[in-house]
Amino acid sequence: MKYLLSVCAVLLIAISSAAFALDLQVAKDKGLVGETPSGYLAAPSDKASAEVNALIQDINAQRKVKYIEIAAKVGKSLDIVEQLAGQKAIEKTEAGRLVQLADGSWVKK
Repeated sequence: MKYLLSVCAVLLIAISSAAFALDLQVAKDKGLVGETPSGYLAAPSDKASAEVNALIQDINAQRKVKYIEIAAKVGKSLDIVEQLAGQKAIEKTEAGRLVQLADGSWVKK
C-alpha cells in the first residue's frame, strides 16, 4: 500500500509539474512568488490571488514530498533538508526575481 501511494505521489508530481512549470516561471517573472529560506515558495504580498496561492500550495506540497524522501535517504532531519534547499534555491534564483531574507523582508536578487 505504501509503495502504491509513493508511485501515485510521484506520478502526481510529474503531471502537476508539467502543468505548472510555465505558470511558476511566469509567476516568478511577475514577482508574484519568490523563494524563501525555508525551502518553499511564498507570495511577497498578502493580496495574492487564489490562483497564485493554489500554485504555491501545489509546488510546496511537491517540494515537501521530495524533501522528506531526501531526508530519509541521507539520514538528516526534514528541517535541515528544507533549510539547505532554501539556501540552494535562493542561490540559484535569477537576477531580478524575488527572494525572502531571513528577517522576512523581500528583495530582488
